[in-house]
Amino acid sequence: MDRPSVPGVERGSWEYGAVSGILALVGTPIGNLGDISPRAAQALADADLICCEDTRRTRTLLSALNIPAGSRLISLHEHNEQAKAQRIVDRVKAGDSVVVVSDAGMPGISDPGSILVAVAAEQGCGVTVIPGPSAVLGALVISGLPSERFVMEGFLPRKGRERRSVLEDLSREGRTSVIFESPHRLVDTLKDLASLGNPERLAVVVRELTKIHEEVRRGSLTELVAHFSESPPRGEIVLILRGSESEPKRTIEDAEIIDHLNDSLAAGMSKRDAASAAAAELKVPRSRAYELASSLPR
Repeated sequence: MDRPSVPGVERGSWEYGAVSGILALVGTPIGNLGDISPRAAQALADADLICCEDTRRTRTLLSALNIPAGSRLISLHEHNEQAKAQRIVDRVKAGDSVVVVSDAGMPGISDPGSILVAVAAEQGCGVTVIPGPSAVLGALVISGLPSERFVMEGFLPRKGRERRSVLEDLSREGRTSVIFESPHRLVDTLKDLASLGNPERLAVVVRELTKIHEEVRRGSLTELVAHFSESPPRGEIVLILRGSESEPKRTIEDAEIIDHLNDSLAAGMSKRDAASAAAAELKVPRSRAYELASSLPR
């Protein structure tokens, strides 16, 4: 097939000069087509095989990019990834360039791809990534909530014990949480989180990110329940939840501090230095650590 080249990108450059087959995870737009990178477009143009979550969605994307799809598209989704993984890896081992895309964003994040990568890596195949749009990171940074430490929860279980268990964990989670949610379940999830923890906990609902009707709504869980109960949401939603400020702190007993002090003293530290080390590692007041150190025989 005579495939097009993207201006400014050398054909095959996305393969890092690989002489044999390679598997590439390619990020695609989550809404705005302008977010496709030239390198991602060239990878789609060059690929011998394109694994798609939904071949119809990917065919539409390729058409918008003026890239012929031909017979290169095959479906790869949560229900068939395990069964198809080896067959796809065999194509890579035979020398083909294989691209994996999801309907939107980065494959492998709550979307197919991770099983295929694991099989390919285990068998020594070349695997690369062409970074691109990500609803997870996009929503996280636009939320304004702490992003130094965060946890990606993805889609929550819909009902039953498993759902309650996950929600209880989230109510205690000290890190910022990123949750995917559907429009018709958003209010119920906000209500559940409010009932299991602090209803005034800050959260941000990011809707239709990068699209015409993009919305970022910040507020307490209570405020968000009220807003979206009156104005039912539509479209793709990411819920960002601030870390719990009520996360229980572990109680540090004197015996644990003394054990730490004894280890430091045995290693040749002075009582003052041992107390400083214990205070820093166990996160206890230095005065408390020094008082205990002073009571120990030398």
